[in-house]
Amino acid sequence: MSVERDATAARLSEVLGDRTAKVLAKGLGLATVGDLLRHYPRRYDERGELTDLSQLPLDEEVTVLAEVEKVTKRQFRSRSGSLVEVVITDGTGSLLLTFFNRPWLDRELRPGKVGLFAGKVNSFRGRRQLANPDFQLLAEDDDTDETVERFAGRLLPIYPATAGLQSWKIEQCVGIVLQSLPEMDDPLPEEIRAQHRLLDLRTALEQVHRPKDAREWNAAKKRLKWDEALPLQVVLAQRRSASMQDRAHARTAKPGGILERFDARLPFTLTSGQQEVAADIEQDLAQTHPMHRLLQGEVGSGKTIVALRAMLTAVDSEAQAVLLAPTEVLAQQHHRSIIELLGPLARPGQFDGDPDGTKVALLTGSQGAKERKANLLDAQSGEAGIVIGTHAVIQDKVQFHDLGLVVVDEQHRFGVEQRDALRAKAKGDESPHLLVMTATPIPRTVAMTVFGDLDVSELKVLPSGRSPIQTHVVPAKEKPAFLARAWERIREEVGKGHQAYVVCPRIGGDAGDEADGDGTAPAKQADAEERRPPLAVVDIAAELSAGPLNGLRLGVLHGRLTPQEKDEVMGKFNEGEVDVLVATTVVEVGVNVPNASVMAILDADRFGVSQLHQLRGRVGRGSVPGLCLLVTEADAESPAAERLKAVAGTTDGFELAEIDLKQRREGDILGVAQSGRRSSLQLVSVLDDQKLIQDARQAATGLVERDPDLTGYPALAQAVAALTESDQANFLEMT
Repeated sequence: MSVERDATAARLSEVLGDRTAKVLAKGLGLATVGDLLRHYPRRYDERGELTDLSQLPLDEEVTVLAEVEKVTKRQFRSRSGSLVEVVITDGTGSLLLTFFNRPWLDRELRPGKVGLFAGKVNSFRGRRQLANPDFQLLAEDDDTDETVERFAGRLLPIYPATAGLQSWKIEQCVGIVLQSLPEMDDPLPEEIRAQHRLLDLRTALEQVHRPKDAREWNAAKKRLKWDEALPLQVVLAQRRSASMQDRAHARTAKPGGILERFDARLPFTLTSGQQEVAADIEQDLAQTHPMHRLLQGEVGSGKTIVALRAMLTAVDSEAQAVLLAPTEVLAQQHHRSIIELLGPLARPGQFDGDPDGTKVALLTGSQGAKERKANLLDAQSGEAGIVIGTHAVIQDKVQFHDLGLVVVDEQHRFGVEQRDALRAKAKGDESPHLLVMTATPIPRTVAMTVFGDLDVSELKVLPSGRSPIQTHVVPAKEKPAFLARAWERIREEVGKGHQAYVVCPRIGGDAGDEADGDGTAPAKQADAEERRPPLAVVDIAAELSAGPLNGLRLGVLHGRLTPQEKDEVMGKFNEGEVDVLVATTVVEVGVNVPNASVMAILDADRFGVSQLHQLRGRVGRGSVPGLCLLVTEADAESPAAERLKAVAGTTDGFELAEIDLKQRREGDILGVAQSGRRSSLQLVSVLDDQKLIQDARQAATGLVERDPDLTGYPALAQAVAALTESDQANFLEMT
């Protein structure tokens, strides 16, 4: 075991004592020396150079050496509390210091005392002042030059702290730990440090906690970001390398086969993007090691057609394909749309069917015993070349004749273990090929960090014929007439023979604020103040039926309905027997009703940017333009309103994904928030550090190619082991 591991694994109680260690553990979750050293400063307080009081700039941090000239104290008349005002001078001018609710300072800051005073200069009634400044008085025997250097000549680290644990106390603890730290093994290989001009670990830790200037802490942070990025990329590189060692059966289409027959009946031409991705997938499937590809695409970009062609390639090679969906609603929707796309090819053995086609089986947990048994037999015998289902598909009792391809829709709803369970259903010791789809675009650096063991394909070009979608923010609180007009627009669309969605954040009824039953929940916004509960489907449906949408045929869809009830409601909506579907986010992905032309999203500010974009994609799927109305009571200048303006301002999902990531904690993106653990990426930003992540990925790939088990890099191997042993290794699961 390396010195670095021993040193940083030491308990803080051994270095700082039990009392301080308990405070650090309780307040910040810091238990070891390594935890404290990786508790980096949030920012650095630049005390600034000593400044002539007559030349103080407004709104800048300054440090002045001055003498106390006058002190006054007074109580507030209209409220409790007191104010101490201190006038200081340096001989060229004066400056006012104001201290709130610190009445004892008039005894400490007496006229004639000399000290250093630091703070931001502001103006009050035309006079420059420092409000609640930091200060340090000089004793008569102080070496003034030394004190100035200590207090004003360096950056002061400001740490993430708690009410009972101030930043200066954390700084003291870090100083003690650094002084007691022995020599350390460096997890970054020397050749990587030399190539990228990186500090050694000990120097980096010293400079990030006690920098002399901005140059030092910038150099330290650059180095410490590599400590976060490289082990993560090594894990991903090892997984990519391991997958290349797995065996898979090559799957290719055959002349005159089902794929060729399907292509011949398509009433449209694939977009250039679809053709490019299809070619990549075709090449992957022809390999004797399993494909691992992530297909992310704009809403309505035609991912389903690309995935279906891949599944038909598997069927052509006498194998089976399974499509896993996160909800029964989406599984049923996929089943209906794929059967419709295949036409006679999905009805072999029937009078109007194609004898060279294949059955498409649906497996969900709610099916009746007879239907489920028949579908299980079709899957096991191979009669069903395509099997579609929810989590029920990965149950042990579901068996396949020869599983050649696994397609996972909406990857962020599933974990690695669930994907592995499907892989284990392949024949013999071979693995099926894997295609992961998501309709939630992910910035490329996020994909490299989160899905780094997958090859990434993107579909950005929409098929011809897709109608444009207009999006408008409806400020219901500020302009009630706009909300009334929104309901009128829905009535107008229904009057033209079209249909509408009304989306609410929660279900309502007996469940109160319960999230939807399929696991989807509205985004929690940090800027939300105390306000009324989110609007609920059950309540809104009743209000609309009796009010502005009276006389229209309303349907209700949410996660607490039984699967049969959901299927019945969606069936009626598909057939045009329901004019307005009042729903939760169960309609967020996959639902395809071309006749739906308008959607009103109530309490839109309670949803995330990407989620709003996905919901909006349910309209404009036919021949008529789509309209999305974002109804909100958020203040016009609030961050929530800004998010809605961003959504209304563009229909580019990739652009919105960037905006979404900037507005959210990256830990949420990386699946950390759910684990309750500290993120392994504290300094690295998956948006701002794109080049560093790319360099780390390249370096990790080279290391793993030369030394797969890192036997020649023991310190790095330990850093990788620490990552994989923690909850942070689950970043690939994206729960």
